[in-house]
Amino acid sequence: MARVFMKGCEAIAEAAVRAGCRFFAGYPITPQNEIPEYFARRMPEVDGVFVQGESEIASVNMLYGAVQTGTRSMSSSSSTGISLYSEGVSYCAAARLPIVYVNVGRGGPGIGAIQPAQQDYLQATKASGNGGFQMIVLSPSTVQEAVDMTYEAFDLAARDNNPVLILTDGVLGTMMEPVELPEMKSAEEVAEMKAARKAVSAVGHMPDEQVRILPGGIGDGWEKTNIETAKLYTTWDKDIRVEEIMTDDAEIILTAYGISARICRVAVKKLREEGIKAGMIRPITISPFPYASFENLDFNRVKGILDVEMSIPAQMRWDVDHAVHGRCPIKECLRSGGQIMTLGQVMDTARELAKEVL
Repeated sequence: MARVFMKGCEAIAEAAVRAGCRFFAGYPITPQNEIPEYFARRMPEVDGVFVQGESEIASVNMLYGAVQTGTRSMSSSSSTGISLYSEGVSYCAAARLPIVYVNVGRGGPGIGAIQPAQQDYLQATKASGNGGFQMIVLSPSTVQEAVDMTYEAFDLAARDNNPVLILTDGVLGTMMEPVELPEMKSAEEVAEMKAARKAVSAVGHMPDEQVRILPGGIGDGWEKTNIETAKLYTTWDKDIRVEEIMTDDAEIILTAYGISARICRVAVKKLREEGIKAGMIRPITISPFPYASFENLDFNRVKGILDVEMSIPAQMRWDVDHAVHGRCPIKECLRSGGQIMTLGQVMDTARELAKEVL
């Protein structure tokens, strides 16, 4: 398939359309504005529906309604807007609705900066809404990965009847790279996917039709529902994805996700050229987190780990600590509030770590 040159946000939107998404509701916020702008142009071409909601709260609740008709539906926002999504996403999790949404992260907390940041990790992986529900959270480091993950996210959501989040940032959302786009779902395939959800769709069933009633809150109904979903979460081990680079003989390990991982990949190569045996672990699914990649390291050889994030304080560090169990020192290389991580900063901090532990 021919490669095309696309901006990250627009590539995400096109991938969603090709996956069969036919409803989008969203509200403008930098740096994800190109996603709704693209949908506004593209949806009429595929007999889909685009709605600019009057707010983020309205948009996520439109998503709740649309997906209940069996329509593949999506929304997107950035950081502060995602905070406003929390209640609606929690409702979708409770109703077991397969929504897909995207967070193109910016600096914070509060309104923060409109520039990129990775300060929503804990929100995405630990507290996307009340009630303790969990989601698969995918984090791309290239525009091609963003395309592939968006396309697949709809299948994951439909498989589990559960929300799926794509967590990226303003660098990836606004940069341009060549991508290969997936095949377009045909109108017949889109219709089949919608029909497959008829038994659980709010489409005006006749009284004599057998309709599955989704979770209610009478008696012990919610506890039974939570027990069922807890069982679902235990099946996600097969969905864990991680990239390991030169970890077999590494003496220090760099770990990062998303855009920071792109920088670390280059840093590992350059550190090797300097004689420092560096490797990298990149979580691709940040929920569920690839704990085993850290737990299985040979800590007789690995003397230190460098956690690289565009977040102050560090957030992924919580999961790294949980996996390492204090078996080696962990050093941090951090930026935040819209300040972009640089290769020079990663290299300097990695050299400092090497001096301290080797």
